[in-house]
Amino acid sequence: MNSVDQLKEQFEAAVKEHEKFMKGNSAAGTRARKALGELAKLCKTIRNEVTEEKNARKEAKEAGK
Repeated sequence: MNSVDQLKEQFEAAVKEHEKFMKGNSAAGTRARKALGELAKLCKTIRNEVTEEKNARKEAKEAGK
């Protein structure tokens, strides 16, 4: 599973737990916070992957000149 798919899955889990929390389930609040923390980690991972790819493309382009 790639990072973007993981991001989508984690987002859906966070939304699901948030909905439960809003209905009064306090334990769901803890799970929602955990899911949001994982989302933050995945966002950083994807951001780094994009930066690496961008730099690799730039280097390849410069090497081709």
